Amino acid sequence: MDWLKPWIASGIFLGVIGIVLLDWIHLTIVSLLGAIVLVFLRVIRVEDAVQSVSQNYSTFVLLFGVMVIVRAFEPTGIFSYLAALIARSAKDGKRLLLGIVAITTPICAVLPNATTVMLLAPLIPPIASALETDFVPLLILMVFVANTSGLLTLVGDPATYLVGSSINLGFADYLRHVTPGGVLALGAIVVMIPWLFRDIWNLKFKMAEDAAIAQLPPIRYPNVLRSGAIITTFILFFFSIGQYLPNPITPPAVALMGAALSLLVIHQNKVDTLENIFRDIDWSTIIFLMSTFILVGALEKTGVIHYLAGILSENLGTNVFLGSLIILFLVGCVSSIVNNIPLVVAMVPLLKQYLVNVDLMDAGSLAHGFTGSFNTAVLPLFYAMMFGATLGGNATLVGASCNIIAAGIAEQNQRRIPFAQFLRYGVPITAVQLTVAACYIMVLWLLQ
Repeated sequence: MDWLKPWIASGIFLGVIGIVLLDWIHLTIVSLLGAIVLVFLRVIRVEDAVQSVSQNYSTFVLLFGVMVIVRAFEPTGIFSYLAALIARSAKDGKRLLLGIVAITTPICAVLPNATTVMLLAPLIPPIASALETDFVPLLILMVFVANTSGLLTLVGDPATYLVGSSINLGFADYLRHVTPGGVLALGAIVVMIPWLFRDIWNLKFKMAEDAAIAQLPPIRYPNVLRSGAIITTFILFFFSIGQYLPNPITPPAVALMGAALSLLVIHQNKVDTLENIFRDIDWSTIIFLMSTFILVGALEKTGVIHYLAGILSENLGTNVFLGSLIILFLVGCVSSIVNNIPLVVAMVPLLKQYLVNVDLMDAGSLAHGFTGSFNTAVLPLFYAMMFGATLGGNATLVGASCNIIAAGIAEQNQRRIPFAQFLRYGVPITAVQLTVAACYIMVLWLLQ
C-alpha cells in the first residue's frame, strides 16, 4: 500500500494547484481540504502534519506581527493622506505615475505587499476620477511596483522570507546580496513607464486644483501616528542588527514585539478595540500557508521530493550557474500562473536535496532547525528562486495576490481588468525584469 502514497501526495498537491489556478474554489479552502484528505487517507500522520507546520512557525509569526502593526495604525488615516498627496501634486501624468511608484515602494519593502495594495488601491479610482483619467492602468502599475518591491528586503514578501530563512540568510546579508537585484528590477519598471503607460505619461491634468483633491485629508490621532513611526524605526533597526547581537533576535521576534507595542499604543489611546483588530487580520493567508506546508510535507515524507531531486542531479550535475538561470526562468514562468507560496515551499527542499545529491551541501543541512551557514557557491540558486517567484507574478492577472486584489477593487468601481489587457503590460515587464535578474545573478556568480 505504501507505493500508492507518493502518487496520492503528488495527485492531491497538483490537484490543489490546478483548482487554485482555475479559481473554482477559494485557495484557502482547497489547500485546507487537500491537507485534511492527506491526513484522512494516512498518507501523512497527524504528528507529521503538525511537525511540518511547527517547523515553519517563523513565517506565520512574522506575517501575523506585521499584519497587526498595519491594521493597528490604519485608523490614523496615513495611507489616505499619502494617496491624496499624490493627487494634489500630480500636475501631469508623469508625476502621477512616478508618485505611485514613490509611495508604494517603501511601504511594500517592509510590509506585506498584498496588505499594502488592500490599503492603497481603493484610493486610486477616486483620484483618477478627480483627474479625469482611467484608473485601470494606475492599478496595474501599483501591483507591478508592489510585487517587485517585495524583493527589496527579506520581509517584503512571504516568498522571499520563506527562501531566505531556509538558508539562514540574515536581514543585513539579504540587503547586500539580493536587494541590489530588487532595485534593478524596480528600475526596469521606471524605465519602461513612459513606453508602457505613454497615454497617461503625456497627459496634462486640468483638475489638479479641484476641490475634491485640493485639501489633504486630516491625520487622525497624530500622537498615535508618531508612536507608530517610533515603533517602525525600532522594527527596522532590529531587523538590521538583530542577527549580530550576542543573543540574536530574529525578524519574527522583532515583528511580534512591534505588534505588541502597537496594540498597547492603540489600546491606551482608545483608538480601536483588540477585537476589531484581530478580526481584520488576514487569517485566510495564514491558514493557506499552514495547509501548504502540510501538502509539501507529504511530498517529502513519501519520497517525491527525493525523486525529483535525483532528476535534477542527473541533468545538472554540479553546474550551479546553469541551474540558477534555469531555476530563475522556470520558477518565473510557473509563478506567472501559480501562487508563489506553494511553489517556493515545494522548491526549497527539492533544491536542498539536489545539492546534497551532488555533494555541494552536507546532508546535515537538510535537518530542520539547522543553524549553520551554507556554501556560498550554491546561494545563487536560492537567490534565483526569489527573483523568479516574485517577478513572475507580474506577468498575468492571476500571478500574484496583489493582482487579484486590484482586479476585485476595479470591479467594485464598475470596471474590469481584462486578462488580455493585463498581459499587454505584464509580459513585457516580466520579460525585462527576469532578464535583468539573470544578468545580476551572473554578476553575483563572477564576484564569488
